[in-house]
Order: sequence, then C-alpha cells, then structure tokens
Amino acid sequence: MKFAILIVTYTSPRQTKRLIESVNNGDFDFYVHVDKKIDLETHRELFDIPNVYFIEDRIDIKWAGYTTVQAALSCIRQIIASGIKYDFLNLITGQDYPIKSASHISNFLQQNIGKEFMLFRDFETDWTEANARVNRYHLTDMRFKGRHRLEKIINFFTFKRKFPVDIHLYGKETFWTLSLDCAAYVVNYIDDNKKLSRFLKYTWGSDEFIFQSIIMSSPFKNNVVNKNYRYIDWQPGSARPKVLLTEDFDQIMASDSLFGRKFDMNTDEKILDLLDAANGVTE
Repeated sequence: MKFAILIVTYTSPRQTKRLIESVNNGDFDFYVHVDKKIDLETHRELFDIPNVYFIEDRIDIKWAGYTTVQAALSCIRQIIASGIKYDFLNLITGQDYPIKSASHISNFLQQNIGKEFMLFRDFETDWTEANARVNRYHLTDMRFKGRHRLEKIINFFTFKRKFPVDIHLYGKETFWTLSLDCAAYVVNYIDDNKKLSRFLKYTWGSDEFIFQSIIMSSPFKNNVVNKNYRYIDWQPGSARPKVLLTEDFDQIMASDSLFGRKFDMNTDEKILDLLDAANGVTE
C-alpha cells in the first residue's frame, strides 16, 4: 500500500518540514505545492528528503479563488504523470498536522481502500447560502483597488449565472482523501470542459464545492463517505478556522479525525509537541 499526501503551502517551511517528519513512516510520499509567490529556496531543507516531491507547475494562489483548485489539479496531474499507483491522495495545507499516529493513519487507509472521503452538503437543501458563490460574479482571483465595487456593479446589471454543466451542486470543505482514479476523474472532467473552467474563475470558494459536485455526479458517488476526518474549529461568523492552541488538546484528541487544522507554530508550538508525544513521534 502506498499513499500520497498533497501539501499546499505558503507558510512556514519549518512547520511543513515538521509536518512531514511527524508522519513519514515509509507508507507516504509527499507532494509539496509551494505558492508561486514564495521563493522555492525557502524550502531547501526539504530538497534532500527522497520521498518529497515539489510540484513543478506552481500556482499563485488567491484565497477563495479558483487558483486554489488549480493548485490541487496541478498536484494531481504531477502524481498521475509519475506513474506511481497510489491507493489514496490526501489533500492538506502546510498548517495542517496529524492528530493520530502515522501507523493509525496508514491502517485506517488500508482498511478503507475503495472509499472516497469528503464532506459535502446539498446546495438545494442544507447549504442554500452557498448558491451565491456560483450564481453571482466574483472577481476573487483578481487584486485591484475597487474590485468589490466593480463586482456589485456587474451583478446589478446582469442576470444570475447558470452553472455551465448539468451536475447537481454539493460542497462544504476543501479537504479530501480520494483514490487516485477518483482524483484523476475530476482532473479529466475539468480539463474536458473548458466552459466550466472559465465559469469557475468567477466564483467564490470553488475549492469547497467543485470536487464534491463532480464526484457526486460520477460513477464514484456510491463510494463516498460524507466525512473528511479533519478536526477544524469553525468559529461562528468567521470565514476562517480557529488557530488551534494547547488549550484545545483534549478536544482534539477526543476526535476520530486523522488531521487537524489549522496550527501555527509561531503562535503555539507546544500543541505540536503534545500531539507528537501522544502519537509516539520522536526527534
């Protein structure tokens, strides 16, 4: 059994290195996408780790923009091109961290071959507020003064946008654990539908719905488990998750999730020390 962990990062190289070391038991390869805005040399300490591969086609990621999806697609394409037959691809960020031991994560994945793990809600029934992400224009990938005002003007004078392909919309969180075949299906679907790619460039938070929507309209639908095994503390009214601290340790450990997010070792490194100790990680 072999698994790939896709790490999309723009933050601390030292934290990314610690993340890799905490779960590097021989069962995992690591594919690291360093945001194009960041000098790749900042991650030089990872260059000599034999099972760490850097994504060559790097994307300049904008928060909540389609560029986040493009970065994930770039990772998947490079994995497909490698010819290595991974049983699972696991998408995380450089601010994620394992909250279970590497052996626990490996055993869990081995016992669930053939399943697809992602969290989703239905746009029509229990995530209706998400419809504005697709039926209105968003200039999320653009950065210029007056962008939000221009969005309002465009949406005032235009009709609601219609999704360009005939699939039902689902979504909730970005992070997933998918079989290689399922991830490749998503890449091929998007690559074969240029109209969809153009449409997604003017949505908000497409990384939180496009994988779910394509997969739930695919032959992989019946393999989906509606859970992504991520411990995330979403604070009421906040678009970003809480930075997890030492005070959260007991709640984190009580979870059956495999990874938690988000952590910031510059804010609280002790929580990572506690997790490593609990999971038998040694320096």
